[in-house]
Amino acid sequence: MNGNTPYAGTPDVTQAGQRASADVVELSSEQTRALRDSVADIATLTRQFLPDEYVIGSQVTNGLTGPQATVSVQPPVGHIVSAGFEPDDDDLDDELIDAEERDEVARGLAASAVLQVKQAVEDQITPTAR
Repeated sequence: MNGNTPYAGTPDVTQAGQRASADVVELSSEQTRALRDSVADIATLTRQFLPDEYVIGSQVTNGLTGPQATVSVQPPVGHIVSAGFEPDDDDLDDELIDAEERDEVARGLAASAVLQVKQAVEDQITPTAR
């Protein structure tokens, strides 16, 4: 089974337990700043769709395969919802997260956070009519 995992190593190329250097995406400081700005824009857009009771945060970290960006929303009740993004080599040539994608992610996060609240309080509210 070890030969079926990406960590088994490719003979004469990669040692077992190590990743190939081609798998790791490296961003320049300018690209990292652009990624942080894009993720912060998503968080700002998400805040516009939700009331102040929702806590919204974003971060950019370095994972095993390169940079990872995450935007998370903690609703007043219910589970945290988040969206993640890992740029690959194709994304490095273009804008990392374009404006249309940022808007779509923000709307999706807001809708998911509201759904979490609805599901959390659904059984606790008595309907006024049927």
